[in-house]
Parts: sequence; C-alpha cells; structure tokens
Amino acid sequence: MSDYLSKDVMAWLEEARRRDRRRRGRLHIQAGADHWPVLRRWEGGFALDARGAAHLRGFVDLYDGPRHLMNCLIVATAVEGDELICTVKSMTPAEDRPPVDFVRDDRAPGGLLPPPATAS
Repeated sequence: MSDYLSKDVMAWLEEARRRDRRRRGRLHIQAGADHWPVLRRWEGGFALDARGAAHLRGFVDLYDGPRHLMNCLIVATAVEGDELICTVKSMTPAEDRPPVDFVRDDRAPGGLLPPPATAS
C-alpha cells in the first residue's frame, strides 16, 4: 500500500488509526493525577501510546470508564513501534467494599429478627 500513497497520506492514516484505537477503548490506567488510554490488554500486560506515556513503573489503577477494575504493578516497559508495552507482575481485582475479618455465610438471611416473645 505504501508504494501507491505518499508519506504524508500514510502518516495521516496512521494517526487516524491511533486516534480510533484511543476513542474505541474505554480502558485507561491512572497513576496519581495522570491517566493514559490502554490500546490493548492481555494476560500479564497492556499497551499504551508511546508518545503519550513515559516509561512507567510501579503501581497504577486500571479503569473501564469510571469503574475501577484492578490495581496493577508494572515491572518493565519497552517501546515497540508506536506502543509502550507494559509488563505487569500482579493484577489485583479492585473491591467496591472493604474486606471483612470474619467468615460471612452467604446462606444466612440478612436482617431477620427473632419472633416476638409471648407473655405467659
């Protein structure tokens, strides 16, 4: 295809593809106040736009739109083409409530009051 198109047109097409990947995906990572869209994700890592992100390391949060999905520990990054490939050591699912320190029986009814005592 590059034999028929000028370099300017090829650059414009590549920029349009990159913009489309960012717009399509709702996944993004956040580290402090900074956030970056995730271009693609797989078991053990994800890819970001290399132009928008520096080399990242440490803990980041993975979001799907406004919903917090996971806490991730990035241990290595490498630039491949226009993508920053992030290798993740651990991906811990985010919880929407604090952990409990007791065993919760899911079969137990919640909020059941005992029957009233009868007067004798």
